[in-house]
Amino acid sequence: MAKRSHKKSRMFRLDKETRIVTCNPVIGCKHRCYFDNCWAAILCRKLQAKGGKYVQGFLVPRFFPEELKQSFPADSVVFMTSMGDLFGQWVPATWILAVIQVVHQNPQTTFFFETKNPGRYDQFLKVLPPNVILSSTIETNRDYKVSLAPPVEERYKAMAALEWSRKHISIEPVMDFDQGMFLEWLREIGPEIVSVGYDNYKCGLPEPDRSKVYKLIAELEKFCKVERKGDL
Repeated sequence: MAKRSHKKSRMFRLDKETRIVTCNPVIGCKHRCYFDNCWAAILCRKLQAKGGKYVQGFLVPRFFPEELKQSFPADSVVFMTSMGDLFGQWVPATWILAVIQVVHQNPQTTFFFETKNPGRYDQFLKVLPPNVILSSTIETNRDYKVSLAPPVEERYKAMAALEWSRKHISIEPVMDFDQGMFLEWLREIGPEIVSVGYDNYKCGLPEPDRSKVYKLIAELEKFCKVERKGDL
């Protein structure tokens, strides 16, 4: 039986008692976000020199089915594929279905999926069990072209149309936005939780003033939980 990862996850917490674990049956991503400086790409470069599963780098997605053999306790939330994008357009459906099968086998555990290609969720809704939180990163309502991922408006439309009871949105790293439109998008999506945080890796992104972010958070807290990341 593979050993479960206990290292700290960058995922939100449902509450202070919830244990967060990660499982990475798929690693790597081709979205090249923030000029190849998303936190996972940076970590992968650090691990690449050590060899092992990261030796081919972040831009070469790979499947490690042995990771799915670990045990998943009922009192934890599992961030499935924190070091990649499980629903990236390049990921074979067979990989995704193998992950979903394990989710079915652990109905008392909550699994968290996050992608910048949320339009692909629809392809798997009929086989997804209810113990899943579906998430997407939507950093702004403006198209700043800092990624090869689908544009933020496309992500918003996909998440708003998604017929799923438990949704999460990551506004991290937050980029400057139009308050009225951005809030309208988020209300329409109807997330259970929104995580908000600044760029921690000095990517030179167009960031909003803190006062603007605090106003956004105040409005978000009227209809969902908000996790403040970093020093917010």
